[in-house]
Amino acid sequence: MYSDPMTKAFQSCHVETFLEMLVAERGLAANTIEAYKRDLTDFAKFCDSRGTKAVSATAQDVSIYMGELCADAMSASTQARRLSALKQYYRFLHAETIREDDPSTIFQSPKKAQQLPKILSEAEVTLLLETAAVDESSKGLRLTALLEVLYATGLRVTELISLPLISVMDDREVLIVQGKGNKERMVPIGKPAKQAVKAYKKVRNTFLRGLNKSSWLFPSNSKTGHLTRQRLGQQLKELALKSGIDPTKVSPHVLRHAFASHLLANGADLRAVQQMLGHSDLTTTQIYTHVLDERLRKVVGDFHPLAQTNF
Repeated sequence: MYSDPMTKAFQSCHVETFLEMLVAERGLAANTIEAYKRDLTDFAKFCDSRGTKAVSATAQDVSIYMGELCADAMSASTQARRLSALKQYYRFLHAETIREDDPSTIFQSPKKAQQLPKILSEAEVTLLLETAAVDESSKGLRLTALLEVLYATGLRVTELISLPLISVMDDREVLIVQGKGNKERMVPIGKPAKQAVKAYKKVRNTFLRGLNKSSWLFPSNSKTGHLTRQRLGQQLKELALKSGIDPTKVSPHVLRHAFASHLLANGADLRAVQQMLGHSDLTTTQIYTHVLDERLRKVVGDFHPLAQTNF
């Protein structure tokens, strides 16, 4: 499965087996597996420079490695991700009795500063939708469908581009989405998004490009057989430029944030938003409560009798 030269060197360190376990037992997405692979590759190179191997590294090796990441001014989130990869790797080695100890247990992840998600205003999203709708070519109809579905459902970008052809049907009011860990969830989809998809389906064959058929809603001649996340990101930035919006503000993930924030700002329940986003833990969704805080402040500012003096 993992056949590049660096991975072959990993075989003695059981990294390949570890990665295959993540795929088989946890159903992690390909992008997540690649992230683990990159992080463990970096640590393996570090160990090689010290004359040791990742499989036999000591707690001191891990400590020095994490210290170097900090000295290189690597972000806390990246440090935390790399330590997480190491912890899971050594937990696997210990569980498989490949090692008698786990050198990573004494380390705690660096605290990450909580950053509010970037979002677009409702007016900016409306402008993007209106600008996309002007283009009635096949590419324009596809982009409109992608944008409408993304903003209507808050799907992750990988969930969006890998939607099956049968996922959006005229007689269905919901999408059944297969998310992280192959967990399925139902997400309501509104009429504008369904209409946009219906219009796009009329020109969908344009994107088959020699393929006899495809089971994907958004087919492509890419390795996966469907539109890539990179191409969608490029198209959204091009659309932002046409709309007069700073392209650095626009991405599929930002539109997912906009979906959640705009729902909450208009009175949606936090737990309902959690379910639609596919978050397993409510604390992940609570990053959007800054929207609720702003709304409550506005309510108090508008209606409290002492608002003019207190706020």
